[in-house]
Amino acid sequence: MSKKIVAVLFGGQSSEHEVSCISASTIIQNINRDLYDVIIIGITKEGKWLEVYSVDDILSGDWTKGTTKAIISPDATQKSVLLIKDNTVVKKPIDVVFPVLHGLYGEDGTIQGLLELAGIPYVGCGVVASGISMDKLFTKIIVKNLGIDQAKYVPVHKKDLFNRDKSFNEEIIKLIEASLKYPMFVKPANAGSSCGISKVNNKSELIDGLIEASNHDKKILVEEGIVGREIECAVLGGKEPRASGVGEIIAAAEFYDYDAKYNNSDSRTIISPALDREIVETVRQYAIKIFNAVDGYGLARVDFFVEKDTNRVVFNEINTMPGFTSISMYPMLWEARGIGKPQLVEKLIQLALNKDED
Repeated sequence: MSKKIVAVLFGGQSSEHEVSCISASTIIQNINRDLYDVIIIGITKEGKWLEVYSVDDILSGDWTKGTTKAIISPDATQKSVLLIKDNTVVKKPIDVVFPVLHGLYGEDGTIQGLLELAGIPYVGCGVVASGISMDKLFTKIIVKNLGIDQAKYVPVHKKDLFNRDKSFNEEIIKLIEASLKYPMFVKPANAGSSCGISKVNNKSELIDGLIEASNHDKKILVEEGIVGREIECAVLGGKEPRASGVGEIIAAAEFYDYDAKYNNSDSRTIISPALDREIVETVRQYAIKIFNAVDGYGLARVDFFVEKDTNRVVFNEINTMPGFTSISMYPMLWEARGIGKPQLVEKLIQLALNKDED
């Protein structure tokens, strides 16, 4: 039986570029080479698509110096990648794409739309689920209709932050302060890995947080602070998805921001933390309910808070292409359930190849 060809996409133009590189390295190393040949395509921060030759090149960053351009055409009759170097074009067929892209221009439905046009199966959620889940505001609207608790919030648009004379719009501050109490969290609506998020304790910090979030997205969410434990749950599957056990984040900072996640070794993840069984089951049921509500497929990590004193389960966000780094919760949660990384990667690829039959 001939091998199928998997194209792994990584990098991208989002603020999570570096995380994507590490995730892709893990996934590539866990693809069964007895079953698949692998084509690696890196997308630079500037948006250039390049053929990449090895995981070592990814980890060293040398891949960005590559000279072979890679193009996946939206032409559904092609189902291939065009590799272009020195005016020579080589056409290589593709059976399935693993888009290991986090954040904007990859996890938000854009790459998924290209692959739908191209008629090439791909790992993970589709256009609608990816777009909705990337946009925290739309996710909140859907989850509200499910009757699942979530933090109170105020939506803000970047264009409303400043008056015509360039002064800051104080009415925005009044609206937020009338609706929420400090401390608050200010978040870009479309960003991941906690990029652009600020915890604010007063008006001055709120203004700074809004400006910082506006550097990452046009839509901003200001949320009430929930005091509690950060709990995450992994979802895997298609028509009948399954939920893993739960994991807990112990942040080395005031909250689990980008630096605390990837640069501070004092941050920890705990698999199967001490929680009442009823709370664990509520988290698992909510995770599947939210996954299905956004029309999820393949995989997602759904994040919650368990509120201090009340033990109330509060939805935080859903990630449709969670990290696959050495400290990433998603693969660790499935390893705890007996599904190692090679098996997990294989299941995800098979889900993509068999999506039309699911």
